[in-house]
Amino acid sequence: MRILRTDEARFAGLPDYPFSPNYLDVEPGLRMHFVDEGPRNAAPVVMLHGEPSWSYLYRHMIPVVADAGHRVLAPDLVGFGKSDKPVDTADYTYDNHVNWLTRWIEELDLWNITLVCQNWGSLLGLRLAAENHRRFSRIIVGNGMLPTGDSPVPSVFRLWKAFASHSPWFPVARIIQLGTERTLSSGELAAYEAPFPDARHKAGARAFPKLVPTSPSDPSSAANREAWRILEKWRKPFITCFSSSDPITRGGDRLMQRRIPGAFGQPHITLSGGHFLQEDSPRQFARVILDALKAEMAA
Repeated sequence: MRILRTDEARFAGLPDYPFSPNYLDVEPGLRMHFVDEGPRNAAPVVMLHGEPSWSYLYRHMIPVVADAGHRVLAPDLVGFGKSDKPVDTADYTYDNHVNWLTRWIEELDLWNITLVCQNWGSLLGLRLAAENHRRFSRIIVGNGMLPTGDSPVPSVFRLWKAFASHSPWFPVARIIQLGTERTLSSGELAAYEAPFPDARHKAGARAFPKLVPTSPSDPSSAANREAWRILEKWRKPFITCFSSSDPITRGGDRLMQRRIPGAFGQPHITLSGGHFLQEDSPRQFARVILDALKAEMAA
């Protein structure tokens, strides 16, 4: 596996991202970066980003949750952020990503986890939680899903998949802005470009769309169906926190509310914003997390 590592200097002085870096090898020579804020003895809140973002996406939420006394961990998926970036798109498989995250939670020995996930953070996080269900205490999903390829995908996703696979131009910051209602500053746009100094570093970002199961025979469909069998028996709290203006995941919240027992009676909410609701409604999203943790303490 040929691996690139983004120069740390590219991350200097990013707006609203003062967090100290932490690293863990998820396999020999492959380093994953993560933010780790708040008291180490508190139950962990794991925030998983998606495509083509990184832990910078959660920068406004991490301090709110950590300052309330919770341990917040936000990893950069392999191929993103400060994590290492294999050069070959073939190294990025659904199973590899799940395995890397599994090794990360095992090496850090995380238990009683609150999972917060969005976009590919949900495709990976829901598998991760199902396959390691004893480690997880609750799940909060924002604009995400666990597809099996048994349902049609939106036409907008098919266009996105073709663009990611074939376009010679892959403007990461522009993609984030298109999924965000508020206008990002030049510093914020630069922060989303920082992990990717050239096209070689973007293999992971380009690979993700074609890894989404779109037919029942896709390589990850069987494992995702098995994860659904576990989720359909999940009675721990399961909360959806979708946004009002996301054409890709619209309706996924209602499907999960119907299929997952732990979603019954939970305070599901729709927040204002686009696909990247962490950019449009970060404090409101953080409040959903804190309310869920407070409800547990009161129970």
